[in-house]
Amino acid sequence: MKSHGNVTVFDFGGSIVAPDKPDVAFLRRFIKFMNRWLEDDLSRRAIMVVGGGGAARAWQGAVREMAPETPHESLDWVGVMATRLNAELVRTLLGSLCPDPVVTDPTADFPFSGRVLMAAGWKPGFSTDYDAVVLAERFGADRILMLSNIAQVYDDDPKKNPAAKPLDRLTWDEYRIMAGSEWMPGANVPFDPVATARASKAGLTVVAAAGSDLENLEAILAGREFIGTIISP
Repeated sequence: MKSHGNVTVFDFGGSIVAPDKPDVAFLRRFIKFMNRWLEDDLSRRAIMVVGGGGAARAWQGAVREMAPETPHESLDWVGVMATRLNAELVRTLLGSLCPDPVVTDPTADFPFSGRVLMAAGWKPGFSTDYDAVVLAERFGADRILMLSNIAQVYDDDPKKNPAAKPLDRLTWDEYRIMAGSEWMPGANVPFDPVATARASKAGLTVVAAAGSDLENLEAILAGREFIGTIISP
């Protein structure tokens, strides 16, 4: 693993960027936030990986309804394309900060000439979480900021269990018990099982937090107290 300087990896859930359609209000705030954060320290660079969000779930849902025997690989490709649409949207909004094409294969040769590198889905069997892990390893980042529509990881599904408790810290072994070991297209887990196995092996730390809370994100980046869940070796 080679260090490429002051690189931070952001793993954005698509539900933050486009829950059912692009969240214009959030995107305006986020682009302004990123411009300011990068201007404050010219050594900073960012890698952003974006999930498929509402489009992935809706389009995959249509396939499941109309062709229930469709294999997982085909469903995965539908989700991959949704991630690429969301990533291209954010790349375009970042303008000159992100001059390179969206990365769709984290293992390939690609340029990183700007301040921000955008990445999206790769291929069936691998989520954007996995892409974030590969890119963190490749560019020498020791943690991934996993930003989604939940503020913390819970010990159970809070939508189904009102007594579910938020967790401040987890080891990878503890998280693996919660998330399982098998990847399913469209799975709605905080960090997918395949990515979990690789992140654990690489000794990476994942910080899970609410992506829409930019004040909290700023606290994470500044090393101050924040609301979220730390998953680490």
